[in-house]
Amino acid sequence: MNTQNQHLDTLHDIKKMMERSSRFISLSGLSGIAAGCCALLGAWFASNILNGHAEAGRSYTDTAYAYRGRSVATTELLGNSLIQVAACTFMAAFILSFVFTYLRSKKTGTPIWGPSSQRLMVNFCMPLFVGGIFLIKLLEHGIYGLIAPGCLIFYGLALVNASKYTFGEVRYLGYGQIMLGIINLWFVGYGLYFWAAGFGLLHIVYGAMMWWKYERN
Repeated sequence: MNTQNQHLDTLHDIKKMMERSSRFISLSGLSGIAAGCCALLGAWFASNILNGHAEAGRSYTDTAYAYRGRSVATTELLGNSLIQVAACTFMAAFILSFVFTYLRSKKTGTPIWGPSSQRLMVNFCMPLFVGGIFLIKLLEHGIYGLIAPGCLIFYGLALVNASKYTFGEVRYLGYGQIMLGIINLWFVGYGLYFWAAGFGLLHIVYGAMMWWKYERN
């Protein structure tokens, strides 16, 4: 009986080692917190831009409607102040997330660009790539109201798709993003608040939980 139990324990250990080798386990909870803080800061800047338009006697929505009925070049969109804020927010969140993940990978001895991280990136980027094309076309046609929910939904799908190659908790973060995006479809004028809740608050809560569970010791 003891021999059988030892054999079962050995098989269990081998299974855990194989599962560990197939998953990228160096994602840092601090990366989620940093990304969330960047999103909240970006939402604050965007809110100031919107308030500036309101003080000028015109809403940003009214300005967006000027794009309707014609095709808008991507180069023209790059001059949009909200697009610039979103791009800067994404870059800052990406850089900080990479730094914390790199530090975590050094501590755990996991290569940051090994087979597991490559599978993670492929499965994460595919929904983002498709969603990015879709959202660019929405922008070009002036359909601004669906941008925020579209970002949340496609980002959530990317997280769920990639979760099988990293911590399982990532899946629940993805579910939260998708739910917020779907709800936002019925509250189109409040996209900035849903953006802040999804990319900001959910990331901070997720990051804090992951840090507490895996990194605090």
